[in-house]
Amino acid sequence: MLIAPGDYRYEIRRDGALLAVEEERYAPGAITGSRRTIDGANVHEVEALLDADETVKRVSVRYNRGLFKRSAVYEAAGETLRGSVSAVASHNEVVVKLGRFREIDADLVLFRALILAHVRARGQVRWTGRVAIIDPNTLVAAALKQNCRRRDEAGLRWAWEARMGDADEIELDSAGRIIRQRDSWGVDKVLVDFVAPKP
Repeated sequence: MLIAPGDYRYEIRRDGALLAVEEERYAPGAITGSRRTIDGANVHEVEALLDADETVKRVSVRYNRGLFKRSAVYEAAGETLRGSVSAVASHNEVVVKLGRFREIDADLVLFRALILAHVRARGQVRWTGRVAIIDPNTLVAAALKQNCRRRDEAGLRWAWEARMGDADEIELDSAGRIIRQRDSWGVDKVLVDFVAPKP
């Protein structure tokens, strides 16, 4: 597997203040997880199915904020990601063109970790490509060009540009787990707990 299987817990902080917690699981053929703000008001939930190459084939996303709920389901087929977003009485169809490596990011740390694991597995020290990004608030997917580059010889420090002018710093451990991700707005996502599956 490209990523160590198990349960991950990330704390999201800005200036030391805890904003939210992400709890995620990477297992053969699946990524599941949720992000909850500390006050419990906002919840972002994701379930994704992976194929034999560990690329996302299907992803379901839900967003709750108080009484407001929104959900979306996307399927990757060929060169496109197709899905529908439902909220209250509305229902919108979305079609997005996938990049060469068919990368999809549903805004949890493990999705970024998976894309980076693919880059590392190909032996690349820098990469530029189109990623289908699912916005965590609207749940609408859009194709954005992203790039990353290795910042050390060991391949454990990476610079990632998700959007023009937005630069993230990513640190990995020797097992390829993201242990820290810091964006240009000063938000840190730090791995505070990892539990491997029982043999």
